[in-house]
Amino acid sequence: MITIGDTTYSITDPAVFGTLLLLLVVILLFVMLKRAGRAGDVSEQLARQMMQMNEDMRMLGSNQQHLGGQLQSVSDAQANAQTQVIQRMETRLATVQQQMADRLAENALKSANSMSEMQERVKETLHGSSKQTTASLTQLQERLATIDKAQSNIEKLSGDVLGLQDILSNKQTRGAFGEIQLNDIVAKALPSDAYEFQATLSNGKRADCLIHLPNPPGPIVIDAKFPLESYEALVAADTKEDAARALSGLRTAVKAHIKAISEKYLIDGETADGALMFLPSEAVYAELHARLPEVVREGFAARVWIVSPTTCMATLNTMRAVLKDARMREQAGAIRKTLGMLHRDVELVVERVGKLNTHFGQARDDLEKINTAAERAGKRAAKLDNFDFEELAPDTQDTPVPLPQD
Repeated sequence: MITIGDTTYSITDPAVFGTLLLLLVVILLFVMLKRAGRAGDVSEQLARQMMQMNEDMRMLGSNQQHLGGQLQSVSDAQANAQTQVIQRMETRLATVQQQMADRLAENALKSANSMSEMQERVKETLHGSSKQTTASLTQLQERLATIDKAQSNIEKLSGDVLGLQDILSNKQTRGAFGEIQLNDIVAKALPSDAYEFQATLSNGKRADCLIHLPNPPGPIVIDAKFPLESYEALVAADTKEDAARALSGLRTAVKAHIKAISEKYLIDGETADGALMFLPSEAVYAELHARLPEVVREGFAARVWIVSPTTCMATLNTMRAVLKDARMREQAGAIRKTLGMLHRDVELVVERVGKLNTHFGQARDDLEKINTAAERAGKRAAKLDNFDFEELAPDTQDTPVPLPQD
């Protein structure tokens, strides 16, 4: 039974059953039509996709052809590049082989020259050794002859010593020996115009040496004395009494010499207020200062200074400095003028050194520019020498370094 609104229908009724059947058929047709529409849309979309796939396949084929052409171009370029590399390698290898052959030939030549030079040196060394041996034998013979000559000189010297003893044993010859030693010392210490040997003074006395010193102190006299007998007696004394007697004799002799020098060679207005007594023996001088200091003090009081060869040389050097100072004072004007000229010369030297320094600075700048250009040329040569086929990188500086102009 089916109730619609207020009306009730029976399914068994043929009219109701036919109506229901017709309605079911209509619904089925509607559903089938709806599904058929959806299938059409799907078919249309599938057709579009197939068309797109055909287009993609066509483009893929075109791209494959284009890719094949590019691969062929790359293959041809690679083959050409390999051919060029092989050719360059063969050229470079031939150059290297030629250089190696040249160097081997040069080394062989140098080795031959070295061997020749070594043989010559060996010959020269052997020859030199022979000469040196001959020279050594000659020198040995000469030295033996020198030894023989020295032995003869020793024998002669022994005779000279005996002669010296004879000279010193005589007062006159001993005085001459002291004067000769004094002359030698003075001649070595002072200029030739600063002294006079055997100078005669206004009182008629003759001095062994007169030193021309400026005033003050004025000319100073040096007299040579040699109290040898008293000293030898002092040295040879065996007892205290003999030593005291000899020492007293030495004191008396030295005092007599001091007095004689003070009276003879100290002249007011002509000589200095002091004089020097020269003892030609360091031993006598040392013994005098060691055992007779009061005599030395008496000499100071009498303005007579006792000197030995060593102290005389020191005193003469002091006199030389005094003479030099006096002469410099005399030549002060000339020295001042010369110093002015020297100052001007120094100024000219400084000015020219400044100019020379400027020239050196310019030359140093030019050398730095040349060095920069050389480094840049070296870099470019290194780039050309390698086997990289990539494009060379541009230089960091586009402006070339100017070379110096003469």
